[in-house]
Amino acid sequence: MAVSYLVILIIVLVGIVMIYFYNRLVKQRILVREGWSGIGTFLQQRNDLIPNLVETVKGYALHESSTLTDVIKWRNQLQAGTSPAQQMEASNQLNAALSKFFALAEAYPELKANQNFLQLQQDLKEIETNLNQSRRYYNATVRNLNSSVEVFPSNIVASLFGFKAEPFFEENPESREVPKVKFGS
Repeated sequence: MAVSYLVILIIVLVGIVMIYFYNRLVKQRILVREGWSGIGTFLQQRNDLIPNLVETVKGYALHESSTLTDVIKWRNQLQAGTSPAQQMEASNQLNAALSKFFALAEAYPELKANQNFLQLQQDLKEIETNLNQSRRYYNATVRNLNSSVEVFPSNIVASLFGFKAEPFFEENPESREVPKVKFGS
């Protein structure tokens, strides 16, 4: 009789532990999705701002169309991305194109003095700051979820219920390089 109580107690304890880890994994997955949603909001704000920046610069730097084309190309690919991985790649490429874009703008003193350009540049700077904060939050939530998915004993519950590790939002290594801009051909 005592053995049957002990078996029941062990089954109940295992059930409680599984419920605990399952709920913790679900909460962490929700936080990851919330983090990605925050990134998406700032990516959209940046995407909405970019056409205004490009139009402002076009009048000053018509012969630099390849730089402007790259910015628009990566903006469009970012908007068309259907997965976080696609959006991360397009965002990294857009960051590189924007670096070249602003390096180009430095060569035009009239443009640098244009109030509309200056305001758009400030708006983009604020959005980029918010986007970086959102990326840090997202990566922190991904780190927590991925740890739970891979560490014993929660990895057992994760594999039983199909929880998977999520990708980090990583910076493109090219974005650390100073852009090379050529003027004239």
